[in-house]
Amino acid sequence: MHTVIQWLLDTIGSMGYPGIFLLMAMESSVIPVPSELVMPPAGYLAFQGSMNLGVAILCGTLGSLVGAYANYLVSHYLGRPLVVKYGKYVLITPEKFEKVERFFLRHGEISTFIGRLLPVVRHLISIPAGLSGMNHLKFSFYTLAGAGVWCSILAGIGYFIGENQQLILQYSHKALAWVVLASAVIIAIYIKVQRRRQNDSRTPIKAQRAA
Repeated sequence: MHTVIQWLLDTIGSMGYPGIFLLMAMESSVIPVPSELVMPPAGYLAFQGSMNLGVAILCGTLGSLVGAYANYLVSHYLGRPLVVKYGKYVLITPEKFEKVERFFLRHGEISTFIGRLLPVVRHLISIPAGLSGMNHLKFSFYTLAGAGVWCSILAGIGYFIGENQQLILQYSHKALAWVVLASAVIIAIYIKVQRRRQNDSRTPIKAQRAA
């Protein structure tokens, strides 16, 4: 693990902000580059004064959007059958895809925000969004918001903890636990608001029928 951390520090240090952008774009597509090993080193380099923390977070967030859009566009134009058929070649098994698709269908468009905060779901949630033809503005907004939160958390961990990889992983796991809890609360509030809107929209119809 120390070797990996050092390699990422060297890579990000030599490539600078484009390196963060590229690695996070890869992480958000189908290439398995864990964000937990990208943004904390960027935060540590910001602590050293080699980078600006805000710019590093911005590059990570924009890279996540680009990677997410790659999945969105490919799935949108290929369609579900081809995604299921050929997904196994890029580590997307049918079981994993169906799990993410159910998550999207169950929670709706806000799942593109929540999904950016959850492992496994994070880099696949844009596929069902693309298949459904989700509005581009909403997709971009939710993806940027979720990616921005996650990149900020990870970069902050690297900034305040430093290069201690054990502590980085420990606090990343703790942050993930809190993020999952917060995501559950957000989903519950979202569902409650949606149901209230549906009930409010039905009330005038019932009143007209009663009249």
